[in-house]
Amino acid sequence: MLLVDTNVLVDVLEDDPHWADWSIAQLRAQSQLHTLVINPVIYAELSLTFDSPEALDDALAGMQVELQELPRPALFLAGKAFVRYRRKGGSRHNVLADFFIGAHAAVMRWPLLTRDARRYRAYFPTVELITPDQ
Repeated sequence: MLLVDTNVLVDVLEDDPHWADWSIAQLRAQSQLHTLVINPVIYAELSLTFDSPEALDDALAGMQVELQELPRPALFLAGKAFVRYRRKGGSRHNVLADFFIGAHAAVMRWPLLTRDARRYRAYFPTVELITPDQ
C-alpha cells in the first residue's frame, strides 16, 4: 500500500501546469509497485473540487485509488504529533490534516507520495516519503 497525499491527486484532477506531469508519472510508476490508497481526511480535502460523492468516487476509481479507514493508533499518533507542533510554537488550534495523513502512513508503515514533505519529515521521521526532491 502507498498513501497518496491530496496535493498529488489535485495536481492530476486540476491538470496543474507545473506539477501534473510529475504527479501522473509517480501515480503510474507507484501503481506498478503498490496499491494506491487515501484516507477519509484526504477524501474530505478532495471533495472540495467535486459536486457529489459519486463524482469523487468515480474519479478515484478511474485513478485506481482505494479509500482506507484511519486506524485508532493513527488517530492517537496524530494527536500526539499535534501536541509537539503546538509546543514548538505552532499557531493552529485544530489538528491539521497533515498530522492525520502522516500518522496513518507511520502506523501502517506505508510510504507516502507527496509534494509537501516538510511537516511529514519533522513529525513523522519514520515515514518513507516519495517527493519531487528525490
